[in-house]
Amino acid sequence: MAKGAQHTAEHPKGSVSQGRRESLRWMSGAGLTGFWPAASAPGQTGRSGGPSFSKDLARESRSKGFTVRTLVKGLSNPWSVAWLPSGELLVTERAGRLLLISKDFSLDPSPIKGLPGVTASGQGGLFDLAIHPRYRQNGWIYLSFAEAPMPGRMAASSTALIRGRLAAGSLVDIERLFSMHPRSRGGRHFGGRIVLDGKGYVYLTLGDRGEEDRAQKPNDHAGTVVRLHEDGRIPQDNPFVNQPDIPSEVFSRGHRNIQGAVLHPGTGELWAHEHGPQGGDELNIVRAGRNYGWPSITYGVNYVTGTRIGEGTEKAGLEQPLHVWVPSIAPSGLAFYDSDAFPAWRGSLLIGALREQTLVRLQLNGNRVVAEERLLSQEVGRIRDVRVGSDGLVYLLTDDSTDGRLLRLEPTGR
Repeated sequence: MAKGAQHTAEHPKGSVSQGRRESLRWMSGAGLTGFWPAASAPGQTGRSGGPSFSKDLARESRSKGFTVRTLVKGLSNPWSVAWLPSGELLVTERAGRLLLISKDFSLDPSPIKGLPGVTASGQGGLFDLAIHPRYRQNGWIYLSFAEAPMPGRMAASSTALIRGRLAAGSLVDIERLFSMHPRSRGGRHFGGRIVLDGKGYVYLTLGDRGEEDRAQKPNDHAGTVVRLHEDGRIPQDNPFVNQPDIPSEVFSRGHRNIQGAVLHPGTGELWAHEHGPQGGDELNIVRAGRNYGWPSITYGVNYVTGTRIGEGTEKAGLEQPLHVWVPSIAPSGLAFYDSDAFPAWRGSLLIGALREQTLVRLQLNGNRVVAEERLLSQEVGRIRDVRVGSDGLVYLLTDDSTDGRLLRLEPTGR
């Protein structure tokens, strides 16, 4: 298979009709500016009339205003990158390797030892990593992964969350915080994004494992976001803690496969995007106790046949998304931009895309998406992760089996 064509995530190129490609231009002088909104009351989304749609807002950027610098190359399906307080970086590779990158972006070829067994099959493997906000005091690093099958379980795997500390090139003091149940033999839709909120809680996204009905099934972690104390204990204020038919770890339900999650820098709310089926990728604000509808409602359709899934696009008691992509872009990685290196981007959401091989910038007005800019389309490959560094620059991980790269966007003339 040619580089950039590997189908380790959903929506491979050509699997969804491209539809009519409009000849569109980004209106840089439109005067659209983002700002951080005040916190919304429960049930309010800051929009009326349902979600916004990419097909109505998307514009291809003709003038980037930045250069792309390759910092590290030769990675194998990198999934996540994060900074240590020392300025060094850690990067995960889906096959199960955790790698260290120096401050001058030299890659240590020897993986960090001591990681638990990882099932690197299908879309499964080593996923996200997150550095504890008080790392200098406690040294905790959080990792999510598709854990190896238990003896006698016929290759059934589960999305798991651990934390550990680095010592002499190894991960030590490992604590297993969570393991998804029931397990599954499927190789799809593991979720795996981690968010630490700095208030003592950790969020983990879990996909439906390719078994869509599980996202609405009682006593099942599939298709949920779970919320835990940083040490894995279940918070007693979780929304379903006293309900016998929903696991107490669950924070929200009805998700298909969340591949990007981040806290809003103004409100502290959890924002996330998820893959739809054929069409219907979504951006949501994830709130306690809410049901986001999959597969009962969706803006996507069945692969190949194009037939309807579930009961339509809306239903009482189920949440509507903020923004919808039809056709799908297969979003991956999510970051709010709130720095000075790119002043015009302040208040924007930055999203990588696997299928569309582009960087998406969503301009916000409160909780409303008012414009969508497409950057680097078909230029750097499948974008798996998006991060904003302390220097205000934007860092991207590209997904390739032999030449995944860590890239940095730098303002022109820097």
